[in-house]
Amino acid sequence: MIETSLVVRTASPIGTISPRLYGHFAEHLGRCCYDGLWVGTGDIDLPRYGGFRKDVVDALKAMPVPLLRWPGGCYADHYHWRDGIGAPHERARRLGMSCGLQVEDDNSLGTHEFIALCRLLGAEPYLAGNVGSGSPQELCDWLEYCNTAVHTSLQRERAANGSPEPFGVRLWGVGNENWGCGGSYDAETYAREYRRYATMLRHVDPKAEMVACGHDDAWNEQFMDTNRRHMPLMDHFSIHRYWINGGKELDFDDEHYYGLLAEADATEDFVRRTADMIRAALGNATHKVGIALDEWGVWHPEARSWGPDGAELHREPITYEQAGTLRDALAAGVAFEGFHRQCGVLSMANLAQIVNVLHAPVMTEGAAMWVTPTYYAFQLHVPHIGAQALPVEVLHGASVPGSANAVSGTASVQAGETAVTLINRHLSQPAAVALQVAGSRQVIEAKILTATSPRDCNSAQEPDRVTLAALSVGEDGQGRWRVELPPHAMATIRLM
Repeated sequence: MIETSLVVRTASPIGTISPRLYGHFAEHLGRCCYDGLWVGTGDIDLPRYGGFRKDVVDALKAMPVPLLRWPGGCYADHYHWRDGIGAPHERARRLGMSCGLQVEDDNSLGTHEFIALCRLLGAEPYLAGNVGSGSPQELCDWLEYCNTAVHTSLQRERAANGSPEPFGVRLWGVGNENWGCGGSYDAETYAREYRRYATMLRHVDPKAEMVACGHDDAWNEQFMDTNRRHMPLMDHFSIHRYWINGGKELDFDDEHYYGLLAEADATEDFVRRTADMIRAALGNATHKVGIALDEWGVWHPEARSWGPDGAELHREPITYEQAGTLRDALAAGVAFEGFHRQCGVLSMANLAQIVNVLHAPVMTEGAAMWVTPTYYAFQLHVPHIGAQALPVEVLHGASVPGSANAVSGTASVQAGETAVTLINRHLSQPAAVALQVAGSRQVIEAKILTATSPRDCNSAQEPDRVTLAALSVGEDGQGRWRVELPPHAMATIRLM
């Protein structure tokens, strides 16, 4: 039994945890959008909201989904928005392309349908624009079509297609991964293209928030150097981080278990380095540029042909689908700890992806639908959304491989309620946790996510193998609490 003690520093708030830090990502890739979210309006025996699966939408609403990015990903730089408006039977059928996967896309899921989904979910829409094969005019037209209230031809066309009122989309990505699938630009060339696009887009809607494409440290530094005099054209700077060193999706060993959690931890360092570059580029300017971690999560070798173990372990054909285990959920929880600590510079984060593909919280198979352990990781963090993040200090305790604390935590406060989420990262040892939260008097609720093994996952046959359960919390004096966590577990305690 690991003995550890943590204290929540209630007098030293870090900042506000924006709902945008709990965003998601829906790309036209594999079975994410088509078949996962959208099944169409034809003769199919599934309950639906319009063409969206009712069971999937209901599950996502309960997760919840504060922000949703669409239609890519790499797909965005092949996507032409006009293909996805107007009468569905008249829409163009195109070769949909993303991550090397080519499919026939009937464009039945287009702009109006996506906005309808966001309204069903209560999600803020985030549209990724086409820089790779598009033009500034095409993206300006999409922005005008979505947002203008002026009686232009595009406004009238939107109204004729069923939406007289503007959609009011605030977030616009100017391309995606333009260092690679989005056009193989070098950093300096993309930086110049970015400011051309952003300048024109600002003319159409000055309130739109522009997201520039970033990459690794070298690319990001060159981008900042090139656009140092044009930083006000950028509101967010996009970076991506996939965790690829965790070994097999299910049959991983102890080293890979800890390796994946360490990768999740290291995401915060990437955010810090990027923030330092932005800060240096801004100098004394009052304009703020947030970091958009708009793709993040686990990418197992079974779902890719590249990277560690990918050449040996990938499945054919590659569908970008993978098992979602308790270990993956713990990795997400580790990342959330960093998101909260960096909430002053991290302006959004989008898990990749929302249904069926990669680190998905929801899976489907025919008429069956189930949620992965990562779904419950998001639910455990709902009390933190919109709250003030609080520092959590480990006073004493053990460590795990990679030098991380065996038990770690994050905390927040809002409306007189303090929420504390704890993770026992140890693979095999339970932990006795002494928790100090000044001013707390009673436990409102405590829930835990764990399983017999970190390799456990849900499936169509066993949809409830890994789920949330009630957790017992003992009082240990004024503002002091004691809780026992099994190994590989995550729990949230709500106090007041």
